[in-house]
Amino acid sequence: MLPYPDIDPVAISVGSFKVHWYGLMYVVGISSAWLLARRRTARETFPWSVAQVEDLIFYAAMGLIVGGRLGYIFFYNFSTFLNDPMIIFRVWEGGMAFHGGLIGGLVGIGLFAHLQKVPFSMLTDFMAGYVPIGLFAGRIGNFINGELWGKPTDVPWAMVFPLAGPEPRHPSQLYEAFLEGIVLFLILHFLARTNPPRMALSGAFVFLYGLFRFLVEFVRLPDAHIGYLAFDWLTMGQVLSLPMIVLGGLLLLWAYRPANRLIRP
Repeated sequence: MLPYPDIDPVAISVGSFKVHWYGLMYVVGISSAWLLARRRTARETFPWSVAQVEDLIFYAAMGLIVGGRLGYIFFYNFSTFLNDPMIIFRVWEGGMAFHGGLIGGLVGIGLFAHLQKVPFSMLTDFMAGYVPIGLFAGRIGNFINGELWGKPTDVPWAMVFPLAGPEPRHPSQLYEAFLEGIVLFLILHFLARTNPPRMALSGAFVFLYGLFRFLVEFVRLPDAHIGYLAFDWLTMGQVLSLPMIVLGGLLLLWAYRPANRLIRP
């Protein structure tokens, strides 16, 4: 068993003003994606400027934050919202959902594509490789918060989370940080070097994230107020990830059809 590094979730505290590590992880993820995308645009030839890429990151980030909050409310906490609609604004109480953030981010990218008259699929392919950075940072934030822990286990790397009782558990946040962050980042950047056809990177991201999240959910406990939806194992995270696996697979099949191989980003 490994010791859980019991880090104070509050990174900075000045009087009543507090900055949590989880919030800082959003800043780290978005800032890192912005810096890498800006550097890539300045170094390579693209049909848009560095300033446009910065605007794209802004639109995507705003959509991610708003969508993540709305996704958590409507996917995971809708009953509480019905009784107390103001909960949607109490972001300091926590609560973000990746699937909602993805939808919101796509809406933001779609709005930017419409305003700039740039193909939507070109932008999603460009952005796909940077999303894992934010996913990695977010899961590290979950780990520091000691939340979203896994099931009890006797594996050598199990940890006892202070808020989860005395049993050693799977550090499922680290599994997700590794798969959704590091592995997904490496795969997408390897694929990008092969000069893939249009929508291949977008399809690979959607498919692989859905697959990784679906698998990790088998060792991660569902939200206590929701529990398992069916069969004593099916979680809301898996229900939301299944369409991603199907859609991502279809996008990959479409992208690699012989007729589409010449459509490059």
